[in-house]
Amino acid sequence: MTKDVIALTPRMPDTWALLTGLYAGGPGAGVTAGSGGAVLRLCAPDGRPLVSVEAPLLVQVPGEAERLLGRDVPVPFWWTEVRASGAVPEAERLAGSVCGRLALLLGGSTWPGPAGTEVVDVRAAVAPDDGQPVVDVLTDSTSVVLADRPVLALTTWLSEVLRGTSGSDRALQIVTPPHVRLSAPARATLLQVPNRWVVQDPDQGYYDGLSGAVLRWRDGTFAPVPGADGTAPVAEAFGRTSPSGDRQLVVAFRTTLPAHEDVVLGEGLETAWRALTGSAPAGWGTAEPVNLPWSPRRLTGLARDRAPEPTHLIVTGHPDRPALAWIRVTRTTAGVEQDVTLVLGYGEGEEPPLEAIAPLAEVLVAEHGLTTMLTSVRRASRDLTTGPVLQAPPVPVAFTLGARDVRGIGLTHARRPPVEVRPVVLGPASGPALHYPLGDGSDAGALVELHRLAAHLRAGVPGAGAEA
Repeated sequence: MTKDVIALTPRMPDTWALLTGLYAGGPGAGVTAGSGGAVLRLCAPDGRPLVSVEAPLLVQVPGEAERLLGRDVPVPFWWTEVRASGAVPEAERLAGSVCGRLALLLGGSTWPGPAGTEVVDVRAAVAPDDGQPVVDVLTDSTSVVLADRPVLALTTWLSEVLRGTSGSDRALQIVTPPHVRLSAPARATLLQVPNRWVVQDPDQGYYDGLSGAVLRWRDGTFAPVPGADGTAPVAEAFGRTSPSGDRQLVVAFRTTLPAHEDVVLGEGLETAWRALTGSAPAGWGTAEPVNLPWSPRRLTGLARDRAPEPTHLIVTGHPDRPALAWIRVTRTTAGVEQDVTLVLGYGEGEEPPLEAIAPLAEVLVAEHGLTTMLTSVRRASRDLTTGPVLQAPPVPVAFTLGARDVRGIGLTHARRPPVEVRPVVLGPASGPALHYPLGDGSDAGALVELHRLAAHLRAGVPGAGAEA
């Protein structure tokens, strides 16, 4: 199993500090660089990689160490991840020694616990050289990573592994013990086919942490085991849920802005954040931990530099109100599109601000080019993490259709859906948007209403033009 060790230091690990850490491998170890210099690899004398050290990350957003590691670390601090190859017994101790030396020189601490600083003899280390020390098993179809940390997050490492597996037409399968939980962005990523979260239960073997399907290793990948009726049985462990009053409010929306030089991205998300929490987001970044203070202009600059390639971003809130969002920015013929999913957590006695959804939709339509917005409530953890147990599906609260799509479908058709609640008109009469209330998130029958509404709206597309 790949072993993770993290140094959390108040001072930056400069070149000399990193060299001191890397000398933990003794005189026989070698150092190579990868990912454009962003990753250093400590290698055995024969060149086989033992430990990878990622570029230190300056975290300026409060609460990130607590959210991901259960550690209360004052900001700003430097987060340095070190990974040991699971194929070499000495590598885990070596990774700990690298981080221990950084903490000794710079202050701070190491996760998961105190680490030594001794020299680890790597001269006798033997490991298969697949060139990817962070991947535990590599087959023709699948990259398998074994992970054990409190929260499996969408880190820079995980993002790089995803890009690598996708580029080689492989699936990514992450294997964890049953106590590991997924962050909201990591869950959204592992929901995408062909990726999979594989849970290793000590009593029942392997199962899918998001669907519960019993899995077996065959032909170089974890795959569902078909039962007598041809469907995959569900692991008993997946049904071990405990009653909870926690809920999550999920607001998924798309905006389209003209591709002008002065366009600023992220302002629609900030508007939603303020409407639902009373304050702006705390920080943003390209991975977890989220490290940069919130700044729509800096966010825009990054997306502009990466264009025409899409940009994926993560946004987080303040520790007292669990909130996370992920954004995909793409350049299309219509302009600059932002696909946003904002998730907020509420505990016992806390009510999601459903009364704010319709006014928010109106502002997004008027000022931020809203195309569509779906608001839902689901029974899930307040801290926005997901355990490997059965979860009820989100229940729709409202759906909003922007003015452009209303024109395309036809206003008369769009205003007469086969659902009980009639839409609310938003925006000017010359180009209105429509907001469809579907319930308060407590009645699963709203799922049926949403499906009927969606089918009705799709049916209107071929007849567009007459109502424009």
